[in-house]
Amino acid sequence: MHNQNSLALAGLMREYFDRGQTLELGRRAAALRRLRRELIAREAELCEAVSADFGRGAFDTVTCELMQVREEIDTALRNLVRWAAPQKAEGGLWNFPSCAAVCPQPRGVVLILSPWNYPILLTLAPLVGAVAAGNCVLLRPSQRTANTARAIEGLLRASFPAGWAAAVLGGHAVSDRLLTGRFDLIFFTGSAPVGRRVMRAAAEQLTPVVLELGGKSPCIVDETAEIESAARRIVWGKFLNAGQTCVAPDYLLVQRPVADRLAEALCREIGRMGYDRPGALPRIITEEHTRRIAALIAGERVIAGGGVFPRERRMEPTILYPVSPDAPCMREEIFGPVLPVLVCDTLDEAVALIRSRERPLALYHFSRDPARIRRVLRETSAGGGCVNDVILHAASAGLPFGGVGMSGMGRYHGKASFDLFSNPRGLLLKPARLELPLRYPPHGAWKERAVSVFFRRGADG
Repeated sequence: MHNQNSLALAGLMREYFDRGQTLELGRRAAALRRLRRELIAREAELCEAVSADFGRGAFDTVTCELMQVREEIDTALRNLVRWAAPQKAEGGLWNFPSCAAVCPQPRGVVLILSPWNYPILLTLAPLVGAVAAGNCVLLRPSQRTANTARAIEGLLRASFPAGWAAAVLGGHAVSDRLLTGRFDLIFFTGSAPVGRRVMRAAAEQLTPVVLELGGKSPCIVDETAEIESAARRIVWGKFLNAGQTCVAPDYLLVQRPVADRLAEALCREIGRMGYDRPGALPRIITEEHTRRIAALIAGERVIAGGGVFPRERRMEPTILYPVSPDAPCMREEIFGPVLPVLVCDTLDEAVALIRSRERPLALYHFSRDPARIRRVLRETSAGGGCVNDVILHAASAGLPFGGVGMSGMGRYHGKASFDLFSNPRGLLLKPARLELPLRYPPHGAWKERAVSVFFRRGADG
């Protein structure tokens, strides 16, 4: 679907939604089952498309994207009837006699603007929640991964009527045109600067916006940590997808007594995982992005990697140690295969540094001391995170995922997705005749005394 037809397609979806085509739970479930069937049938095609776009291997595409989308679908299918059922609520004493309920309803027509780094997962995972909740969905996959975008367009054509869910292809011009249209929700995943543009455009239509952004996600390794295990898990998570993961550990804060041991272990794990072989990591998405990352390591002490090949869009897995909190690589999200390691004398110092910066999308803590773990959780704020691991919280359909502050707003995955894409309609049901006459004028002295009693009851509780 081309730029000039994108808003026309949104209009078609509005008509489709207004005819009630997405309301029946059985139709929603059937559509999700079709999507699951096509996802499985097109596994090889989707893996090849991602590989053509930036050289990522099939194992990572299946485990990091396809399996997670399937888990989202299966979770929605198992729970759809329960999620969509009215939930009993308290009507309140003043409304006696009555009963109350919260009734989830679809929002309407939803726009999803997805990024390039996990082009299948970050397009289809929100789609699953939106369809489960009964919405029509227009998606714009990133054109930086054009092969995958075309594959997704075909996948959606085979899974849904055009009025229910479809993809439009194109770059910023398409997105800008779509943002002039009227949608009932915009779901954006990407950078904070583009997120601001989306919010400004949405404000013109008073359209609610969900922003899944990023930031510099810290990882604390305190002196009680299991160093070998920590190094293995950090190296895996940091260099997965060549560091182009929004929840990758962006920098390490390591207590001095274990800093050298951890630095050595990180270097060993790079070799053990084969990340030091030429072409072991996927390509950086653009040559410009490669040069930007390279500039961040200039002048720093490199203890592993450091090789940069902009024309090939490749970079060796790189560890910087030790790094100052004021270094260039600490001023912006790296989003590439570079890991700065900062040394802290105390846990106080690590917590203070984290608190002095914008609240991150994720925070990780490696420790064997429950008291230290509780303290870090209590004294820091982040969208999510893990204790003694990295990234994997984002792989669970049972955990709501999203940012806080500058790292985003809104939560999805599993039931959180269904709730996000639903309007929780509050409904009060009253009998036709039986009622409390106290509310109606005229309001004499006895009514004033009665409402005062109501107001004061339980005041000492």
